[in-house]
Parts: sequence; C-alpha cells; structure tokens
Amino acid sequence: MFDFFKSKPKNYEDISVGEFHDLMLQKDTVILDVRTPGEFSSGKLRGARNIDIMSRNFVDQIKNLPKDKTYLVYCRSGNRSGQACEIMADMGFTNCKNMARGIMSWPFEVV
Repeated sequence: MFDFFKSKPKNYEDISVGEFHDLMLQKDTVILDVRTPGEFSSGKLRGARNIDIMSRNFVDQIKNLPKDKTYLVYCRSGNRSGQACEIMADMGFTNCKNMARGIMSWPFEVV
C-alpha cells in the first residue's frame, strides 16, 4: 500500500546561516541566489550569482552549470531555494545546500 502523505527523502541538505557562511569560503563552491532580479539588486551575498527560480528559463540556466561543484542556494526565506535544490538534485546535482531560513536570517554582510 502507498502512503501518499509520506514525503520523499530530501536529496539536498538544509543548513544554517553559520554553516552557509563557513562553506562560502571554500573553493569549488557556487553561491546561487534564486530570488527575482529586483530582490537580488536590493542586497545579495558577496559573490552570489542570480538565477531566478520563477523565470521561464531557470532549468535551461541550471543545466549548463558544472555538476562537480558545491551549490549554496538561498532566497528570502528558504522556501524557493529549497525548491531550487530539489530541481537541481533531480537534474543530477549531488551537492546542493539550502540556506534553511533564507537571507532574512542572515546576520553577516550583504552587498
């Protein structure tokens, strides 16, 4: 019998802002901001690349990224970035980390 209410296991990791901050300093790490361009221009993490999850070509932009990197993904609250990690994992990315509570809870520098 199928349990329709049982969620499938996550194939990405939710991490704290502290862990996210520490990982940003490692090589082979890509910081992805999946908010809208407007949100991105109002303040972002240093070195972040903006790929809007709501844009029509989100999947096309993601599929061109190298799969051997660690992706640190964030949005405003952690919701859209979790969805982005899920999409990326389904596309074969094996090392995606979601900033669990989003940039709203980020205590460090924003540029």
